[in-house]
Amino acid sequence: MAATRTRISSGSSFEKVAGYSRLVVDGDWIFVSGTSGFDYSSMTVSDDAAEQTHQCFRNIASALAQANATLDDVVRVTYLLSEASLFETLAPIFGQYLGTARPAATAMVVAMVDARMKIEIEVTVRRQG
Repeated sequence: MAATRTRISSGSSFEKVAGYSRLVVDGDWIFVSGTSGFDYSSMTVSDDAAEQTHQCFRNIASALAQANATLDDVVRVTYLLSEASLFETLAPIFGQYLGTARPAATAMVVAMVDARMKIEIEVTVRRQG
């Protein structure tokens, strides 16, 4: 029997414009798109990289809850940073949210599509059954 694919939106209008979903569930696997530190309810973003990181994880956790999963189910994470110098400051925050899951991880320095963004986080999850 084929797995059912479900898409979950954050409510951001950008998802429709760019043709993607915040989260896709495919069987026991959950794929969360790169998630920024924007507060989607107000479409605002803090200037502070640490606050953006906390907001990224809040956004991801909210999407995962809709798919009956949590951050503890994360098996892979990719951190996209606007500057390498942010890593040392932000790494302890990563541990606050993913210290239980301890997923495979990659961090990269990239140019962001919005200059206000200092971090974007993408995760892959496998629900435990």
